[in-house]
Amino acid sequence: MNATAEWTRAAVAGIATQTGAALPLLRPGAWSPVAGLDYWDMWPIADADGRTVLRGGRSWWFFLAAPRLDDPEGRHDIARIRLTSIGGDGVWRDHGDAFPDGFTPGSREWSGSAVLEADGVTMSHYFTAAGRRGAATTFEQRLFVSRGRFVVDGETPHLGYWGVPEEIVAADGGLYTVANETVAPPHGIQGFRDPSYFRDPADGAEYVLFTANAAWSDAPVNGVIGLARFRDGGWRLSPPLVSAIGVNSELERPHIVLRDELYYLFWSTQGRRFADGITAPTGLYAMVADRMAGPWRPVNGTGLVAANPPEAPVQAYCWWVTDDGYVLSFRDYPGIAPERLETLADVGERRRAFGGAPAPFFLLAFDGDRITLST
Repeated sequence: MNATAEWTRAAVAGIATQTGAALPLLRPGAWSPVAGLDYWDMWPIADADGRTVLRGGRSWWFFLAAPRLDDPEGRHDIARIRLTSIGGDGVWRDHGDAFPDGFTPGSREWSGSAVLEADGVTMSHYFTAAGRRGAATTFEQRLFVSRGRFVVDGETPHLGYWGVPEEIVAADGGLYTVANETVAPPHGIQGFRDPSYFRDPADGAEYVLFTANAAWSDAPVNGVIGLARFRDGGWRLSPPLVSAIGVNSELERPHIVLRDELYYLFWSTQGRRFADGITAPTGLYAMVADRMAGPWRPVNGTGLVAANPPEAPVQAYCWWVTDDGYVLSFRDYPGIAPERLETLADVGERRRAFGGAPAPFFLLAFDGDRITLST
């Protein structure tokens, strides 16, 4: 049984003197795979060992996508999962919706992970069903998996033959808060989303990590990284891997990367999700352990790996780290300086400033409990 690690105020306080984590400035504007669509959260097709799958000389990624609304913040209410790919030329291609219309049980589709099984054809796609199809829009979140087939003929993908989505686990109200709000509070919605598959090579145990909140805490800021384990023929809830009670309300898109026999647990969070009295940047954070059961300790002593630069604090978000240490994110609001953040309260300015496209990859350098930006 794992012991829950605490991400503490003391650790986060060290960010004030940490150097070398700021990412380069992104230029405003970017080319999107398909005109008229916004793209954001992403995850690669990987094998069960976490290696990014290459087919036809390309890596294959799922993004959340939506038509370009007048207000880009409305995209979360109509999100669909789309298949994309990128080759050595650095050009993204869009390959359409991952699932057929009306197939998934939510009113929209939110983030997850995709695993290509040992036969090289069968894909297990873990995803979040947000709301319920045919019902009024809510922030209810449930975790599902559907199994289908993924084949690439030359550079043309064939994705389909999906099985009926199966709910993995449900929030129990004891360990994990039931995420079913109808109105978003100022500190962010409760979470039960972002299922990320991980198989531990030490013993073959299978896990799903997810974004959640601590049901046992009545603190308004009580984010955790949840965990489920496959045993006795089904998925079972386990205690969280990490808790950030009184520190941060959303530890989003958690995923584990193995490097040099160490376990690196990554997540993303936004500066506005830290508790009152804490100043920390929107960025990529991580803990490291010698084994899945922990103990987990903050990378770089603080947890911070990479952050938006102070000159552009909301330029990118949702960082995903691949097995070879490359990191992808999406362009959020590049070019918006701190003194201009209040302009984003205007819908028109949000639309003009929103990137809605993949950001450039960057590379990490791993050295035990330290991770730095590779130069």
